[in-house]
Amino acid sequence: MGPVRLGMLLFILAAYGAWVGTSKEDDDTERLPSKCEVCKLLSLELQEELSRTGRSREVLELGQVLDTGKRKRHVPYSVSETRLEEALENLCERILDYSVHAERKGSLRYAKGQSQTMATLKGLVQKGVKVDLGIPLELWDEPSVEVTFLKKQCETMLEEFEDVVGDWYFHHQEQPLQHFLCEGHVLPAAETACLQETWTGKEKITDGQEKTEEEEEQDEEEEQDQEEEEGMTDTPGHPKRDPEDL
Repeated sequence: MGPVRLGMLLFILAAYGAWVGTSKEDDDTERLPSKCEVCKLLSLELQEELSRTGRSREVLELGQVLDTGKRKRHVPYSVSETRLEEALENLCERILDYSVHAERKGSLRYAKGQSQTMATLKGLVQKGVKVDLGIPLELWDEPSVEVTFLKKQCETMLEEFEDVVGDWYFHHQEQPLQHFLCEGHVLPAAETACLQETWTGKEKITDGQEKTEEEEEQDEEEEQDQEEEEGMTDTPGHPKRDPEDL
């Protein structure tokens, strides 16, 4: 097996730092999610869940049966307290579905799905490269320290600002929850920068530098050319030829 390229080694180091940390206490603190990031993901998860149930035409019958046999109130589910309670149930548990995408900047490092870094590491393992992250392979997909911290802080924040969330739900849904909750109540103005970070697909980081989409395409073309050249290289006892020569 040939030598592991520098880029792959950097991926290993990035993943190692994201999943098991380093011996420097200051670095561990810097990697923990900020209050802005916690509020951003809490708002995103709650608003997405409410969007999923917002078109329901169900009508709830609330209150005790009166002497007349009629219910006290008929409340559309879409504006009911029940809908909010159900959306909040296990809200922070869903944060555990996130992964640390160490190749991305800022709050964009927290996203659902497997990270590019982890996919690369697993690819190396499949090729026979020994990768030691300090934890067994079967635990690689378990929530990381950062994501577990996100979940705990989500629970703390939700408990502290439960009344604010309720006020938004019943009276201020014309505003995005992220703006009403995070900017209006949770964060000082100087700590809201992460709320402006959006994923465009061009935020991948390699060797500490952000690569443009054109650079990534160029790298892919170079790798394909290299594979084609290797495919046409003769090996002892098994000569390979260009298909055009056949």
